[in-house]
Amino acid sequence: MIDKRRPTRHPVLLGVAIALVAANLRPALASVGPVLADLRADLGLPGTGAAVLTAVPVLCLGALAATAPALARRWGMEPVIAAVVGVVGVALLLRVSGGTTVLFAGTVLVSGAIAVANVLLPAVIKRDFPDRSGTMMGVYSMALSGSAAIAAGATVPLGDVVGHGWRGALGVWALPAAIAFLLWLPFTRGRHTPPAGAPAGRSLMREPLAWQVTVFFGLQSLSFYAVLSWLPSIYRDHGYSPAAAGLMLSVSALIQIPVSLALPHLATRLPDQRALAAGCTLFIAAGLGGVLLAPTTLPYLWMILMGVGHGAAFAIGLTLFVLRTRATTDTARLSAMAQTFGYLLAGTGPLLVGAVHDAAGSWAPALGLLLLLTVPQLVAGVLAGRSRHVGSAG
Repeated sequence: MIDKRRPTRHPVLLGVAIALVAANLRPALASVGPVLADLRADLGLPGTGAAVLTAVPVLCLGALAATAPALARRWGMEPVIAAVVGVVGVALLLRVSGGTTVLFAGTVLVSGAIAVANVLLPAVIKRDFPDRSGTMMGVYSMALSGSAAIAAGATVPLGDVVGHGWRGALGVWALPAAIAFLLWLPFTRGRHTPPAGAPAGRSLMREPLAWQVTVFFGLQSLSFYAVLSWLPSIYRDHGYSPAAAGLMLSVSALIQIPVSLALPHLATRLPDQRALAAGCTLFIAAGLGGVLLAPTTLPYLWMILMGVGHGAAFAIGLTLFVLRTRATTDTARLSAMAQTFGYLLAGTGPLLVGAVHDAAGSWAPALGLLLLLTVPQLVAGVLAGRSRHVGSAG
């Protein structure tokens, strides 16, 4: 297992701590979109640079996720989680303290820390909540979605209160990260025994099921991060104010909160998750189609459809890490694989949308591309939703 130590601690307190840590893994990403135009104007960042800035966090989530199991084996899951939450707080301040180079350096640092926590928190849930994994994965995904919603809607107003423009708006999110770091510290106490080597078994990269989970997770993440990065810009180009454009993104993200809480609980009680995976993908497609064809006609309906779809897809993707594995070790391995390759795939989303928009001078081709990618997501989700486990036959 990733960590043999099973400390005696109140499960409610641990659950609250997990939720607080999770709530600090998305504001760093979701807060950039609403102030991206102001950031570009201040730093003189071209469209290509903005596209790279929005893609770097997701690419780092993929590139550095694979380091998490090794770090946990060396120092234990709880100390590593504490360390990366501390890094999140420091990096959030770093990236607003200078020019373009410092901005990108801080972005890489905060994204790498988030990547490690993304992998380890589901493994903690698998280990410490074996009989309530669906409920806890719901709490975890709800905290992620909820914090993204708050960051998307509150970044511009908070920036107005704090002052200092986009720097104050982004830097303010270091405060909740510091609080989460202090609240997680008690769970690092005790003897952390390095685990024995992982049980022998074939590489997950040779497992079709592992790749099906990875492709589903990656494509839903690609769609989500493309929308997260560019939706405010899309609506600003349609005449919306910065605050109103940020509100559109916040509505979509807010819808994800109850969906993220309910879906893992439901998923663990169904014989398989094929219908859920297909349904959430169709909701995403419907929302994207609405933004493509009639962006200002029923904008809140499109936000609701995308919010339900993205919230459900993300929650199902996370829950598949638990449902498609039997041991904590395999949960961490599948989580690391799916997030490594999935986020590397997802990182192309903001880049592609930005590049296609710049080339075409319109958002329509970029939205059409996102809509087209829901087809392989649907196929991968149905295949990954079958009731099987990595390492099992058939």
